[in-house]
Amino acid sequence: MRYLQNLVLAVMLLHGIMFNVSAARKKKNQSKPNIVLFLVDDMGWQDTSVPFWEKETHFNKRYQTPNMERLANQGMKFTQAYACAVCSPTRVSLMTGMNAARHRVTNWTLHKDKMMVNPPKGLKMPRWNMNGIGVVKSLNNAVYTPQPLPKVLQENGYTTIHCGKAHFGAVDTEAADPKNIGFTVNIAGHASGGPASYYGTENFAKKKPSIWDVPGLEEYHGQDIFLTEALTQKALKAVDRSVKEEKPFFLYMAHYAVHAPIMGDKRFEQKYLDAGLLPTEAKYASLVEGMDKSLGDIMNYIEEQGLGDNTIVIFMSDNGGLSAHARGGKAHTHNWPLSSGKGSIHEGGIREPMIVKWPGNAAAQSVCNDYLIIEDFYPSILEMAGVKQLKGECQHIDGVSFVKQLKGKSTSKKERPLYWHYPNNWGPRGPGIDTYSAIRKGDWKLIYYYTDSGFELFNVKDDISEKENLIGKETQIAKELAGELSDYLREVKAQRPTSTVTNQLVPYPDECITDMKAHQYQ
Repeated sequence: MRYLQNLVLAVMLLHGIMFNVSAARKKKNQSKPNIVLFLVDDMGWQDTSVPFWEKETHFNKRYQTPNMERLANQGMKFTQAYACAVCSPTRVSLMTGMNAARHRVTNWTLHKDKMMVNPPKGLKMPRWNMNGIGVVKSLNNAVYTPQPLPKVLQENGYTTIHCGKAHFGAVDTEAADPKNIGFTVNIAGHASGGPASYYGTENFAKKKPSIWDVPGLEEYHGQDIFLTEALTQKALKAVDRSVKEEKPFFLYMAHYAVHAPIMGDKRFEQKYLDAGLLPTEAKYASLVEGMDKSLGDIMNYIEEQGLGDNTIVIFMSDNGGLSAHARGGKAHTHNWPLSSGKGSIHEGGIREPMIVKWPGNAAAQSVCNDYLIIEDFYPSILEMAGVKQLKGECQHIDGVSFVKQLKGKSTSKKERPLYWHYPNNWGPRGPGIDTYSAIRKGDWKLIYYYTDSGFELFNVKDDISEKENLIGKETQIAKELAGELSDYLREVKAQRPTSTVTNQLVPYPDECITDMKAHQYQ
């Protein structure tokens, strides 16, 4: 009998020790916050019921995004968050912490060593880094990145989950597979920047095999399920495995929505048709609401698992909303009060909806009006994750952490400049859609166009719609900004296009300030 009692006591003691070890291990892991980076593709600043301006607009009344509202009520809304005007430059800046002028992945990538888009008349494009992120130094036309964001997080104990659109590297390069830049799990990510189809009934593919076919979702083929929903389900399964392993997770939820093709999500489309929207716009609104449902599903899971107090949720878009083509109604008006949209250096092409929930740090229902740019996410996320120092070789980091803004302890300095550089051609034409370099400093934004060496100067605080080009009125401000922009371009050895007339590189902005002329749209 005494033997059995001692055995029972021993088992209970061992169980207690194991329980305490497990609890201690869990407590240790919980010291690292879980991080959800929810990145939407081509979502405009006004594609939401959350106002990011000083007043509600008709677009805020059009779109229904209750989970974005919920996130904003729980965290901090940023009214002046910037990205690049097209997707690959933004995503490479996000993963590397580098400005596009420095990393040279200045346009969208797809085929290895291929420009993708013909140059505009009168210009020859430089050989930019069309292969995207380089995992090894030997890859030509790529930016060598020894410390991509997911790799750093992975080395610091995180399960790193990629779900959705990758677009980090061209076909047949290492970075075409997100696992090669540090993601533990890759769901549906490859070289292409858009889906062939949003419909499971179409296998998320075209009738004939295509480079745009979404990979890795075979279990949903033939099913009546929308791509956004399928991705969300798979993402949550991957997160759940990490939670059960008691490891912190970094979920990069990079939706293909709301990128073209604009296909209706039947769960939401009819009510927008009933509200009188044009068919294309009803489909677009349904894409937006389906994306918002995904955000809500992820937030629900976090709360149900008791992870809410230790999970950061970051919401962002990769460029402005599509407006130059493929939409219903008048082109270049879909992001009002902002001018233009995707592909444009005007505010409609680069200003994004951004919200951060960070329990215990970012105050609920708070607003930050400081400006920031996409490369700032790299140092910010690492700081939030408690990564204090990078080990070994690292790429140059241009980004500046916005953690102090999140904690309400500091505001950005007015003298900090932001830079954009696009020595390329997107394709369509419209306000701000051209080959350009630009700087924003304080309330002023100067744009230099390589097609005609012309300028635009806007006070974006007083003129958010960029209606009045002040290049002929504020000459001194324009010259100072042109000088600072040119100094930066020289410092990072930014590429410039070549004039087909002179066969010489197009001049730097400060080489055209003797008689600064207004840009003329072609």
